[in-house]
Amino acid sequence: MATSTVSVKEGHIDFPYQGEIHQTYYKIFGDLENRMRAPVVVLHGGPGLSHDYLLPLSDLAKHSLPIIFYDQVGNARSTHLPEKPPTFWTIDFFLDELENLLKHFEIQDNYLIVGHSWGGMLASEFVVRRHPPGLRKLVISNAPPSVALWSRSFKELLAKFPPDVQDAIAKGLADPERYWNALMKFYDVHGCRVKPFPKELKFSLLQNNGPNSDRSVAISPILDGWTVIDRLHSFDVSTLVMNGHYDIAQDYVTRPWSDNIPNSKWITFENSSHTPFWEEREKYMQVVHEFLEAEA
Repeated sequence: MATSTVSVKEGHIDFPYQGEIHQTYYKIFGDLENRMRAPVVVLHGGPGLSHDYLLPLSDLAKHSLPIIFYDQVGNARSTHLPEKPPTFWTIDFFLDELENLLKHFEIQDNYLIVGHSWGGMLASEFVVRRHPPGLRKLVISNAPPSVALWSRSFKELLAKFPPDVQDAIAKGLADPERYWNALMKFYDVHGCRVKPFPKELKFSLLQNNGPNSDRSVAISPILDGWTVIDRLHSFDVSTLVMNGHYDIAQDYVTRPWSDNIPNSKWITFENSSHTPFWEEREKYMQVVHEFLEAEA
């Protein structure tokens, strides 16, 4: 993670929503109050994971870029709401939470976003629905622009595994241990090729894949039939798109971002799958830092 000279601060902020107050957990690397550069807000994947697996991005703090991680409500250290109906969980709910975080830290006029997987999908919705004026640059990392493309790719890649792995994943948490072992075999190839498998990534995956996990967000209909492809032409922010050679977000999954976002840039990490910030960490940080610091 970031060097010991970088300050770290964590806590919770209130998130008022429809007459209730929820708690959003955050963790900040770097000096946000005395910042010299726009801070980076990191959006984690899922839906239903946690920020932990993205902690390598704290490396960017050594460049005087404050990095703000947070667990989205419903997940990990933030408020859990298992009693809510599945339809409670909407994209606008999570966009409101993001805007609340930006306003709490008074950075809404000048900031950067890195969104990974579902976090990249959420970030794209933030751009096309809210057109945030303070967002200077956006990184969409290892994310699909449509659920249909992601599902097609996942099925194609899974079909190359032994029948017992396919069967265990199809049956899901009906047999938690068998499902987890099969999922790890798949992720060893297409999720994270680093050995040993990072404990931070394991922790995040267990948030909605463990036997006692809160799957409220993961099983909600929030992404049913979702696509943003037909709205990408309205992007008005400088955007970097990234995927890995062995990624579930294969090139044909990723290409619509590049084809439809005006003046976007696309980079593929040849030795990575879904988590190049672990698999090609130094190169990933260099690419992201150069993009975020370059003149728009």
